Amino acid sequence: MSSAAMAALAVRCGLVLLFLPFSALDKVLNFEGAVRQASETFPWRPLAIAAILCGLGIEVFMSLGIVTGVADRACALAMAAYCAATAILWKRFWAQGDFWSDAGGRGRTLFWDFLKNLSLAAGFLLLTVGTDGSGLAVFLAHPLASSHPYAARMEKP
Repeated sequence: MSSAAMAALAVRCGLVLLFLPFSALDKVLNFEGAVRQASETFPWRPLAIAAILCGLGIEVFMSLGIVTGVADRACALAMAAYCAATAILWKRFWAQGDFWSDAGGRGRTLFWDFLKNLSLAAGFLLLTVGTDGSGLAVFLAHPLASSHPYAARMEKP
């Protein structure tokens, strides 16, 4: 494997590190706690359970797609949407009422988590469209195609 391919693999593993081994495993090992947290947004328990199961599926399968390169652009777009949705649904810093009044309060903590989720979403969007946006047309033409992240590439002089 070339050094460029190893770098691509390391970056992709770094992007999904939070989701595949940790968040997904936490949902499995602490399912009731995850359902309780989801119930804050979805008070009807079956909907909270469905939300956790959907999140688990997204975290596992989209992460695997990103790392393996199988439909990786579509998987990255799904992960970007997932990160943005979780930021808006569960990192509601504005709803705490203590953002401006308490520097150590819940609102400030959630604000940093909100920004982290949006930053991860932006990183996944980079995988979808490329750092210069040139991958957007390719993605739109063939959304489920692989970007072939580990293929040998010719170096430009």
